[in-house]
Amino acid sequence: MSKLTSDIQANLELFIKESQENAKVWGLRNDEGWLSCESTEFEESEVMPFWSTKEDAEQHNVEEWADFEVLEIPLDIFVEDWLITLAEDGVLIGTNWNAQLEGKEVEPSELAKQYL
Repeated sequence: MSKLTSDIQANLELFIKESQENAKVWGLRNDEGWLSCESTEFEESEVMPFWSTKEDAEQHNVEEWADFEVLEIPLDIFVEDWLITLAEDGVLIGTNWNAQLEGKEVEPSELAKQYL
């Protein structure tokens, strides 16, 4: 059972805590690349969702995202490589989206600071 709720700030905090404990994050990828979509918070911005548990990522691996594969990314690579590259590309990070696809959208540099 998912620990994610409608409280997107609490889900962000859970993302930080669990990803540190597990030393990994989870995303969805298909032949075309990693899942990204338009931001619901910021105009003309792209957001790439990640989850702190495989189970929560798998809950989104349905319907229009059914052709994606749930893959893990080691936390050190995520923080040291991914967040830098995504910041340069202007892509936001979606953290622990719940079943309603609600989640905090944060700048990669702001997320990186949470791990310091």
